[in-house]
Amino acid sequence: MHRRINPREARRMMQRMGLSMDAISDVEQVIIKTQSKEITIEKPEVAIMEMQGQKIFQVTGGKISEKATERKLTIPEEDARLVADQTGKSLEEAKKALEECGGDLAKAILLLQSKI
Repeated sequence: MHRRINPREARRMMQRMGLSMDAISDVEQVIIKTQSKEITIEKPEVAIMEMQGQKIFQVTGGKISEKATERKLTIPEEDARLVADQTGKSLEEAKKALEECGGDLAKAILLLQSKI
């Protein structure tokens, strides 16, 4: 059988191990951003545990929603110049081809060369 540890005993054990834990009150929202999506947690409970100088955030509960994020592709000027030089096309045509090919130089060059 498992014996339950009372909260006071648990706090003492955590202090002996160098672990401290505090709750953050009035948290309205936690947002986790990745390259492909954004996760939003509304009205969560958040606790901070600190152990050996490291902070650990524990997020519990709340309403979770996810949405995909759109990444705007930026074409470096050097890439556009390289494609334009290799194909003999204008800088604008090179930029359009790079956008169509997701920034892939080789594909953009092949695409413009096939449009002769």
